[in-house]
Amino acid sequence: MFHTAVAERQGLGASESKTLDLLERFGPLTAGDLAQHTGLAPASVTGLVDRLEAKGFVRRAKHPTDKRRVLIEIRWENIDGLKRFFVDWSHEVADFCEEFTTEELRTVVRFLAGNSTLQREAAARLGR
Repeated sequence: MFHTAVAERQGLGASESKTLDLLERFGPLTAGDLAQHTGLAPASVTGLVDRLEAKGFVRRAKHPTDKRRVLIEIRWENIDGLKRFFVDWSHEVADFCEEFTTEELRTVVRFLAGNSTLQREAAARLGR
């Protein structure tokens, strides 16, 4: 909910916010990569990238080894402004984690990783 609220304050929709998250995690991606990660149709990805580019959050860049391909990359100079929303929250999360032992946190991480795997597998089955 917090990420959604931050995205809304910046005029970003859910798919735009998710795309920025993917680009932050994986680095520059092609439109095809984004289609694969998001499950969106290639034409939808083009529109999505167009919107993010118009808002100043991404840019299209030449692929370093394949002149026919284009990479979508974050414009970090414009994303850095979003970090201010996360400063207090990240300190609160760190303080909260101090309440747990290392072993308890390992259990939580194992649970979340397993749940994430199940979600990806379920999403992949829907895409068939």
